[in-house]
Amino acid sequence: MGNSIASGWQPMAAHQVKVSLAPGEERRFNFVLGYVEVPQAEKFVAPSVINKAPAKALLEKLTTDEQIADAFNALKKHWDNLLSAYVLTTPDEKLGRMVNIWNPYQCMVTFNMSRSTSMFESGIGRGMGFRDSSQDLLGFVHQIPERARERILDIAATQFRDGGCYHQYQPLTKKGNNDIGGGFNDDPLWLIAGTAAYIKETGDFGILDAATPYDCNPDDCGTLLEHLEASFYHVVNNKGPHGLPLIGRADWNDCLNLNCFSDEPSESFQTFSNPNAPDERVAESVLIAGMFVAIGPDLVAILRRRGLTDKADACQKEIDAMNEAILRDGWDGEWFVRAYDAFGHKIGSKECEDGKIYIESQGYCIMGGVGVKDGKAEKALESVHKYLETKHGIVLLQPAYKEYHLELGEVSSYPPGYKENAGIFCHNNPWIIAAETVVGHGDRAFDLYSRIAPAYREEISDLHKMEPYVYSQMINGTSSQTI
Repeated sequence: MGNSIASGWQPMAAHQVKVSLAPGEERRFNFVLGYVEVPQAEKFVAPSVINKAPAKALLEKLTTDEQIADAFNALKKHWDNLLSAYVLTTPDEKLGRMVNIWNPYQCMVTFNMSRSTSMFESGIGRGMGFRDSSQDLLGFVHQIPERARERILDIAATQFRDGGCYHQYQPLTKKGNNDIGGGFNDDPLWLIAGTAAYIKETGDFGILDAATPYDCNPDDCGTLLEHLEASFYHVVNNKGPHGLPLIGRADWNDCLNLNCFSDEPSESFQTFSNPNAPDERVAESVLIAGMFVAIGPDLVAILRRRGLTDKADACQKEIDAMNEAILRDGWDGEWFVRAYDAFGHKIGSKECEDGKIYIESQGYCIMGGVGVKDGKAEKALESVHKYLETKHGIVLLQPAYKEYHLELGEVSSYPPGYKENAGIFCHNNPWIIAAETVVGHGDRAFDLYSRIAPAYREEISDLHKMEPYVYSQMINGTSSQTI
């Protein structure tokens, strides 16, 4: 460290203490790192002179060994309270460790930070995702239901009246991120999933009556239930030629950009739309269709609870129609198609040279019960086992794309075996694990779980580039150079 000054970029600091110890001598040093929020009007005591008084006041509370020990005990008590909300008793020590400690720990981190803290994303620039935060609810709602309620209403307030929404929002201002905008057509369904999980955990049906703004405008509100209905009908009102949901800019796979057609490196796959691209109301997502069939019944159940039978019946009719559309145009013979591109061509099909089979539609279609009765679900899972499964987890697609495809977008821009181009995503592997349970394959589900769960990979933890107790976003796939 050169004791230099970093102005306008990412600074780094280090403490170094030189100490000499006599034989048997002990000395204790406490290093304290903290943060204090100072009101805007009090940030400076003079031009370019920061007001350090609040920071010094905080430090005064952590100056002695006893104060620091008390602070650590308070932190331990905080985590004990969080982790005691749900406890699994099992003879499998590794399973117990993951379920009782590290899974809820990671869920709490993602709740607090979303995807805003990383080596390449700043919290100011990105904000928190509508989809991401809705998904996070599923993991932490039993730990902090009060904060989950607040998060649901914050997310819903960034939704538009037509059911669409901002893809991201800023947690401090609670406003949608205009730089990204919307058009990611899976987003609205995740609000239904998150809200249903909250109600199932708490029994708080009253949240459905909460006045919730549209487009972050407190003067234009509907109930949360009306927001959920708007989410549902955003899919119904945005279908393509096959009766499947339009993908928009992307779905859960932000890198499957079927309406982008970017041919310049400076263009964002998530926000750019080539004016010479084909009609945007052609590209369809079988994943969103599977989600609709899997998540829609939660809204139906809520409506029935409210005595809104006609609305519930209408929603169920739409779910049944989507189920039929998947079986008719989303089945490829051995697995579920992933999507249709802007030219109406299949993606994730035996007709494709690369990207013949994707993981996402296999998981969510089966989670929705599609093809369970007639054996298609079993056949799709057999294909996952045959083509996608590895000892380190399930790759996102196979074969990996070897060159950039203008009509596919970012998914084909990565090297083979990395990220969305046939990497192993720990996020969607559980969709297949859940799908295996739907068809009664409990042992298969647990086997797949143990392939990505950190506790079961301790013997090979040296292969990982991160802490051995957390799930990574992705693991290099079989097509990569470094697996």
